[in-house]
Amino acid sequence: MDYSFTCDNFEPDQILFCGQAFRFREEEGVYHGIVGDRYLTLTKEQGRITIHDIEEEDIPFWNNYFDMDTDYKALIERFSADKHLKEACKEKSGIRILRQSPFEALISFIISQNNNIKRISGIIERLCEMYGEKKDFGYLFPTEERLYGVTAEELAPLRAGFRAKYIADAMSRLQSGEIVLSDIYDMDYERAKEQLKKIKGVGEKVADCVLLFGYYKTEALPKDVWIKRVIAEFYPDGLPECIKGYEGIAQQYLFDYARRKIGDGNG
Repeated sequence: MDYSFTCDNFEPDQILFCGQAFRFREEEGVYHGIVGDRYLTLTKEQGRITIHDIEEEDIPFWNNYFDMDTDYKALIERFSADKHLKEACKEKSGIRILRQSPFEALISFIISQNNNIKRISGIIERLCEMYGEKKDFGYLFPTEERLYGVTAEELAPLRAGFRAKYIADAMSRLQSGEIVLSDIYDMDYERAKEQLKKIKGVGEKVADCVLLFGYYKTEALPKDVWIKRVIAEFYPDGLPECIKGYEGIAQQYLFDYARRKIGDGNG
């Protein structure tokens, strides 16, 4: 069946290619990707979004994945109390947070360090081909158990560079039970962050990315160079009160705004 719906705040390009997930592609207005053990084929025509060829019982999964229970219109209205966010939201009103697998988010954002999206996607696809289950539509992301015991040397074909040893360290800590990803759901933000930072190579930014995109802890604020610059430029006295508790969602709007307003020298 095809599942269709309308939503004012849903732009596939903005959602799928903003650096929060890395297994999507677009061909002539059709968006494809692998999410968990499901294949996504999505289109948007005349304001109507359609997820194609799914089972009826999959509808709750996709509603959750695209965060459809969150009122982004209300969030934008709230954020618009700040003049910079008002402009940022106007330009990218179709962004939504994807609710991803914590394990896939962890490995993906370890790979993302000092990297660009094209290269990140290539490394992840090679990882899936080496260790993921093959389906008719492609390779699934590897399970946690499948990567237990993996070494940096065994990951060399990924061409992930220094990141391979970080993946190996993560898998060692997960296999030993030192870190249990499912336990992090129930931890407060600070404690959850400290757990993830036990992994070699997982610092503030990577931990915040995992907490935001893998656990939907919306107070997590990943700070790359652009977000650091926008904070220094526009919020030297602190972030606006209107984003409290939703800093991570606000960051998605501010990221592109920072590149446009600061990066082009027109700030």
